[in-house]
Amino acid sequence: MKILVAYFSASGNTARLAKTLAAAAGAALYEIRPAVPYERRDLNWMNKKSRTTLEMQDKACRPALADTDAPAADAERIYLGFPIWWYREPSIIDSFLEAYDFSGKTIVPFFTSGGSQLGEGQERIEELARGAKVLPGRRFGARTGEAELKAWIESL
Repeated sequence: MKILVAYFSASGNTARLAKTLAAAAGAALYEIRPAVPYERRDLNWMNKKSRTTLEMQDKACRPALADTDAPAADAERIYLGFPIWWYREPSIIDSFLEAYDFSGKTIVPFFTSGGSQLGEGQERIEELARGAKVLPGRRFGARTGEAELKAWIESL
């Protein structure tokens, strides 16, 4: 089975986890990047005018992707990683899901968070990944080890 780990990371936590997951799964790794990178000030969730706050308040927001070069067409299973923002997936994940055809593929969300769960994000991902089978998402710490990730992969 061809496997892809596609992830978005703003602070490096999800990137660390995605790299460990790719090693555990024997998967290709792809970073989902916005055309305009997020700066530290953009990530201030306490600022009602910060970029991420404004994006997350507008559920139709679709930040532009830096590229659409993900090897998604070849993958049968895609592990989709991201941090939790406002109890759901960041808007850049929505952009990614709308940029590719996931028909017949399996998408497995994984996410990092200080304690938040995916909330409405699971249903949103299922809706946006048209034609894909979307498995229930799971939260991990950024420093989760390869053995724990292998056990999770085998449990799916």
